[in-house]
Amino acid sequence: MQQRSKPKITIRDIAKGCDVSVQTVSRVINNRPDVSPATRQKIESFISKSGYRPNAVARSLVSRRSQTLGVIIGGLRYISVGYTLNGINEACKKAGYSLMITEFLETESSDISPLILTMVENQVEGIIYAAPDLNDNVAFFQAHLPVACPPIIFIKSQPNEKFTTISIDNYGGGCKAVEHLIEVGCRHIGHISGPLSWLEARERKQGWKDTLRKHGLKLHDASCFEGDWTGESGIELFPRLLQRYPNLDGLFVSNDEMAMGVIRYAHSNGVRIPEDVAIAGFDNQKEGAFLTPSLTTVSHPLREMGKLATNTIISIIENEDELYQPIQITLETNLIVRESSSRPR
Repeated sequence: MQQRSKPKITIRDIAKGCDVSVQTVSRVINNRPDVSPATRQKIESFISKSGYRPNAVARSLVSRRSQTLGVIIGGLRYISVGYTLNGINEACKKAGYSLMITEFLETESSDISPLILTMVENQVEGIIYAAPDLNDNVAFFQAHLPVACPPIIFIKSQPNEKFTTISIDNYGGGCKAVEHLIEVGCRHIGHISGPLSWLEARERKQGWKDTLRKHGLKLHDASCFEGDWTGESGIELFPRLLQRYPNLDGLFVSNDEMAMGVIRYAHSNGVRIPEDVAIAGFDNQKEGAFLTPSLTTVSHPLREMGKLATNTIISIIENEDELYQPIQITLETNLIVRESSSRPR
């Protein structure tokens, strides 16, 4: 016979058990000062010593803390964003914190004050801003944060000495990919970028440009197209690139998903990879290792970035008496060479 679970404690149960009004319990829950010490102790003791499983309210009553972090995230439909969120969630669980997650949509206003205030109302102790840096919107956010904002960390954004920021060296990763393509003999290297409203897409494209210039290779207007991070855009843009830039012998694609679309089109249309066009992607999605040919890519520590951001914000929260000094951290990338660019030298 299945055992019936105990009902969850309610504010009325607390009031009845302590012989006080619901309003008095509410004042204690919200940490209002207009409650006598004896009554406050009585209510907190009832909750902490009851036979019920302690919930978030009970814990916060005893510790005066919610142990909740807020995460503002964007682009959840993209795999790479999921890696970062996994890292945040894993570190939170290990530290005994819970998460309040809200998605910032690309189409929304550039003012995140309402999102911040909602989190403040829900008593989050710190915030991780993990949405894309779209059209330099993070600079706007940083200049217009509400006064009540708890400690906040910005990840995947440009360094700012006034805030703790944790970013990926997307520019350096783009340079590494293009350097490799040059090393294997490519001289006419094109690029399929991500949406140029995204900071990481602009940084990776700049790495492509600067590396070509460094080696004295020409930049052609026809050698770059703007994608949308999806495999479908890789399928759509690769033939257009081949048509407009027939000398193409190397291609740096700003993420693996678009690069997989490029390889799919190549398979179906007689373009040999890497003999005709050598390809390098970015993200190190696990599926890329199982393609034919397997995909050369740039790996970046997204899950580790999520963990680092979480551990850093928790350290700030739990050492509130110490003087807080913002830090700027840039995480390095690694080139992973596979078959899509492996040409005999």
